[in-house]
Amino acid sequence: MKLFQKLLLAPAALGLMAPVAASASELNIAGVSQYGSEEQVTSITQFSDVQPTDWAYQALSNLIERYGCVAGYPNGTYRGSRAMTRFEAAALLNACLDRITDVTDELKRLMKEFEKELAVLKGRVDGLEAKVGELEATQFSTTTKLKGEATFDMGAYTYGGSAKKGNNGPGVDENGLYSAFVFNYDVRLNFDTSFTGKDLLRTRLRSGNYAASAFDGGQYRGTKLDKSFESKAGPNVVDIDRLYYTFPVGSGVKLTVGARARNTELLAITPTAYKSNLLDFFTGTYGTSGVYNKETGAAVAAVWKQSVKKGNPYLAASVSYVAKEAQKGNPNEGGIMTDGGGGSFTAQLGGAGQNWGLTGAYRYGQCGTDIRSGTQYTYALSKLKCADLNGGAATNSFALNGYWQPSQSGWAPSISAGWGITGFTDGYEDLSNTQNAQSWMVGLQWNDVFIKGNSAGMAVGQQPFTTSTFNGDTAYDGNYAWEWWYNFQVTDNISVTPALFYLSRPAGQNTPQGETFNAFGGVVQVGFKF
Repeated sequence: MKLFQKLLLAPAALGLMAPVAASASELNIAGVSQYGSEEQVTSITQFSDVQPTDWAYQALSNLIERYGCVAGYPNGTYRGSRAMTRFEAAALLNACLDRITDVTDELKRLMKEFEKELAVLKGRVDGLEAKVGELEATQFSTTTKLKGEATFDMGAYTYGGSAKKGNNGPGVDENGLYSAFVFNYDVRLNFDTSFTGKDLLRTRLRSGNYAASAFDGGQYRGTKLDKSFESKAGPNVVDIDRLYYTFPVGSGVKLTVGARARNTELLAITPTAYKSNLLDFFTGTYGTSGVYNKETGAAVAAVWKQSVKKGNPYLAASVSYVAKEAQKGNPNEGGIMTDGGGGSFTAQLGGAGQNWGLTGAYRYGQCGTDIRSGTQYTYALSKLKCADLNGGAATNSFALNGYWQPSQSGWAPSISAGWGITGFTDGYEDLSNTQNAQSWMVGLQWNDVFIKGNSAGMAVGQQPFTTSTFNGDTAYDGNYAWEWWYNFQVTDNISVTPALFYLSRPAGQNTPQGETFNAFGGVVQVGFKF
């Protein structure tokens, strides 16, 4: 018997030996012999004088059931209230040690029988320990995780309508249209750091090459894709695209402060279930780009969430301020809380449950901010520089958004909708006649289409278009946008999405009266996540 096995049993034996009241002269050798030779009991119920109310009942039961090394007297009693001699204690200890020896022999037999399997397992454990040690020694950071995403967009737009003219005619110069087949890419590397497990420091590196492509919306904003990006320094240049820190403050409140953050990422509720990642108007701005204009810059934000009951549903609110030109020291051209800072104040209030959401939002935009999307006529207005406008030029935008999605995949799609309106202040009047612009969208998405993991969807809407003017003239700025797509989820990390787009009047009011001009496009988007 190994020493540690004996030591394990010593406390139990000592407990049974105390108090030892009988002396050697009082020892009944016949009684000890009877006690030691009596067949061990298998259940505590075999003792007629042991009751569940006895203080040592459970301990005695454990010794019998686990080790089977407790014996009584021939008359079926245990006599737990009488004193125990050292010889009786020795007899009990010897019986328990014999049982432990039996168990040990059984374990040895099993170890020999499964010797090969145990050796394989030991080798695997040793290998895992070595790999863990190597990772710990070479890892980038104990607090930072890298999440990457790469997107390929291959496709083109073609343009039609009577407004297409040559160099010498009125209308759209068809020779300058972005109609070539292109291959664009976007790469994002997110370094997510947490110091407490509840906070987040995000640093994103990003690069792309979309600026000279129709998919960046340079000619007609409605053709822009959600993933399109290119540094101001040119194609294939890596930018610091995000740099902000989010941390909890009190119950249900989180604060964010950063040098590079986006207002659509500082919301209490993402107001849509439609996620095509294709046309920017539908996915990136939720059909209400006047409010959700993706303004990016130095930011501060607060988000509050409170459950009506534990779990769902919940109420939520958020406020944020983003200064587009915060890095510039001249208050006429930049800074924080200055006339030239390009500030956007955004507030959102809403509620959401497990499969639904409803939000209302407002944004005040200083001159120098834009409404992200729209017809060529309306969007150009929002891009005007502060220096070209009268003092006090600004926009006030409102949005209502909601969505519902089925609890399980089936024939019923998720439904997302949004409506928005933007008012332009009098400071724009001298350079434009647009006083108000509206937009809307409806998106349908089916999950697990044909194959589990695949999805399909379509959306229709009108990008921001002029609905009223300062001088009361009728605006002819209407337009419609459509997209259809199917997503093949090749693996958990690779997806392929073919899609088609149609824009009925991307130039809006810039289309000559009595003429037509439209755009039809297609793309194959390949996404990688790592």
